[in-house]
Order: sequence, then structure tokens, then C-alpha cells
Amino acid sequence: MKNLEITIYNFIKNLKINTHFIGILVTLIVFSSCSLDENPQTVVEENFYNTAEELEIAMNASYSPLRGSYAEQIAVLDAHTDWGYGRGSRADYNDFQGFNSANINVAGLRWNAFYQSIRNANLVIRNAPLGSDVTQEEIDLIVSEAKFLRALNYFILVRNWGGVPIRTDVNYEQPDLVKSTTEDVYDFILQDLQEAEEMLPEIARNAGRPSTYAVKSLMADVFLTLGMYPEAAAKAKEVIDSNQFSLVPATSIEDLQYDLFGPEIVSSTEEIFSLKYTRELNQGNFLLFILNHPSTNLFNFGGAYAHYSESTNPFYINWDDNDLRKALWDQIDFGLGPNTLVSKKYVDQFAVNNSGAGNDLPVYRFAEVLLIYAEASARDAGAPTTEGMEALNFVHRRAFGQDIYSSNAIDFIAADYDLNSFVDLVLDERAYEFIFEGKRWYDLKRTNKAAETILNVKGITIAERHYLWPIPNSEIDYNDSMSSGDQNPGY
Repeated sequence: MKNLEITIYNFIKNLKINTHFIGILVTLIVFSSCSLDENPQTVVEENFYNTAEELEIAMNASYSPLRGSYAEQIAVLDAHTDWGYGRGSRADYNDFQGFNSANINVAGLRWNAFYQSIRNANLVIRNAPLGSDVTQEEIDLIVSEAKFLRALNYFILVRNWGGVPIRTDVNYEQPDLVKSTTEDVYDFILQDLQEAEEMLPEIARNAGRPSTYAVKSLMADVFLTLGMYPEAAAKAKEVIDSNQFSLVPATSIEDLQYDLFGPEIVSSTEEIFSLKYTRELNQGNFLLFILNHPSTNLFNFGGAYAHYSESTNPFYINWDDNDLRKALWDQIDFGLGPNTLVSKKYVDQFAVNNSGAGNDLPVYRFAEVLLIYAEASARDAGAPTTEGMEALNFVHRRAFGQDIYSSNAIDFIAADYDLNSFVDLVLDERAYEFIFEGKRWYDLKRTNKAAETILNVKGITIAERHYLWPIPNSEIDYNDSMSSGDQNPGY
């Protein structure tokens, strides 16, 4: 029965039907296929969430849709930046006028994936406490993990689509839900995180699972996005003061490629939370195929070279040549001109297929927590703080191949900056540090610098509709509590 349900679920999912009806359709079909069982729901749910092993399997189902869509999400977000471009069908991302019809559909697939992840987390949250052969400690752990993942998905949704329907473990079977306000979505995210923070352990139970410090890092990011700077600084400081994490040292680009982002890393001292990929058929990281050009020899399955940068871009020109991170680009002419830059940040020369690279995708690294603290503490104090400047210098020193925790001639000095110039300095550091980690567009939007930055660097005026992505037509058509008036502006 469980195999039947999974097969039907995947079949319907591939038809691109509105995701909130997938669970209902699966249930109906499974019910009709199990006429000998007078209570087939018991087979699907009540008999499945009873042991720690079954809860683990259910929890894994929440990671799967997110893992499948996150690489594409990063590529799209970084084409929305001052330094990034999309090629071919992705060139639409470059003009900042909103999505065309093809990319609207692709955005809808990502919406579906995030809601699938939420739905599967909701199933865990609802059913785990009913398990008959599982301890309260095991229940608390798995429910907290599900709430963390649910919060992460909603954080992705609200930053890209604005207000969205909030589907919970209580109402997820209801097809018709109103579009909630962005404020309500953020309140829900923080509620989930506050509950998860209390229950998750200080050390993740295994690689790829969240710890309480992953929760605190996500909370710091949410608070920063909301302009709640004292709260953002406090949560980031809790992670820093835990002494659980440290930056991975680097003196060469190979150290960054293989010791920080390499395909064979299980975990690192810098990792707080990453989406894990393996060199198994269709279980690997597809981002490498999206970014790579065959001539780089950095990926053994060619590549689509669908996202790139340019050496004539002011962002690249103004970047210090001594920064190791700048060297994570190859200048290759593959038909767009000799100034084309292709990323070589992620490398796997032994992937098993084009979606089989072993590189993990970082969601939160210690470098980001340091930079969140640097910015939030300065905004809270009204000027750069000594500790905040040192947090920034940790990241900066590593980028120049220096000893991370020793003063250096390249250090920034707090007295040289006021609040505004220091925030700009942090944003620049974040831009260099998180290329193809999907952070820059969010930074430009939350600081209201997107329009000015894109105009200055790319000479393009951002259309209002580009700030949010279109809500899928399937959601509006099949959710009777939403109408065309709920669509985001311009679509």
C-alpha cells in the first residue's frame, strides 16, 4: 500500500496538478484501490507513523521536494543580481521586468515543491504524536525538525511571493484557504522556530539535520529581514558564542573548492545547515550542470552554462584581485563574447550523472552568521561595533588567504566607517561570499537597494512586478478562497 501511494503521488505530481490537491487525490485513489480495507486511511497514516524508523522515513519525504528545487532556486535568484545573468530561456531573468510565460510556469513548479515539502512536514507534525511505539523524546525531536523545515519553506515563499496561504498540520487538507498577509506568514515562521529552538539538540543528530543553532541562524536571518536588529544580533551572537562553529581556513581557491564546497565533504566546522546530496543516480546536486561549461573540466557531465557573469561588469571590475573568491570564475568565450565568466565554485569531476554531483548546498554557514551579526549589531548600536567589525574581518581575512583570527593589514577599521558606509561594506562582503548561494537578491530587496544597484551596474530599471513572483494560476483556479485579485502586481 505504501508503495502504491508513493507511485500515485509521484505520477500526479509530475502532471503539475495543484499540489494542495495531490494528497486528496492520492487518498481517493488509494481508497478505491483498497476495497478490502474498510478503513484505508489507517493503512496510509495511522499504521505508518508508529516507530522512530517510520517517522524518519516520513521526515525524509519533507526534504526531498526542497532538495529537488533548491538548486534551481539559487540559480534564478542569482540571475536577479547586479553580477549575474541567465542564458537562453533564462535570459528573461536579466531584464528585471518580471517573468515571461515560460518562466512563470517554472516558478510555479518551485512553488509546488515548497508546498509539497510543507505538506509532508505537516503530516509528520500531525501524526508523530499519535505513534504507538515511539518515545516522547523521539516525537519532540522529529516534530521540531518538521517545524524547522516548514518555517524554512515559508521563509522562501514569503520572500519571493509575498503573502501566501498558510497550510498547517490542522488545515492542510482544506483546499480553500485565503492568502495570508506577509505579516501573518512571518508570525507563523517565528512561532515554528521558537518551538523548534527549544527541542532540537545543540549538535545535529546527523549530517544534514538541523540543530538548535540552525534554528537560531534562520531566526537571525528572519529578524534581519524584518528589520528587528536587536533580535537578529542576539540570535547570531548565540550561535557565535556557542563555540560549535569556525570558518574553514583557506590559502588557495582549491581550499575553497574542495575543503569548503567540495563533493566529498560530509560536514565541516563552518556548516550550520546544508541540503545534502550524494553521488547517486538522481540524488546529486544539479546546480553543477546548470552552471558548468564543458571546457572547464570541473564537471564530468558537460554542463548547460545557463548562468554566468561578465568581466566588464562593474561588480567584477571593482572586486579586489587578491580576493580568492574572485578567482572562482573562469573567463570563457562560449558564444557570448570573450568577457564571459563561468563559476567554478562547485566542482565534481566524478559525479555519476548530470544530476549526480556530490556537492552539498549551504543554507546557513558560519560566515553568514558572522555577517548577520556584524550588520545587525551596527544597526542596533547606530554605528559599527568592535565585535561586529571583528566578525566581518574574520570572513574578510579568510577570503584573502590570511590567518582568520589574527589582525592583518587588510583589516577594516571601525573608525573609518559610519553606519551607512559600514552596512554597505557588509553587503559587499556578503555579495562576494555567497555567490551561487542565493543571498544577494534578498539583500538588495530587504535594504531597498535593488533599484539603485541594478540601475547603476546594469543600466536597467526594475519593474515593480519583478519584486515578487507570480502566484501559480493553478492555486488561484482551484483555491476557491483566492481570486485573480490575489495575484501579485503585474501578472
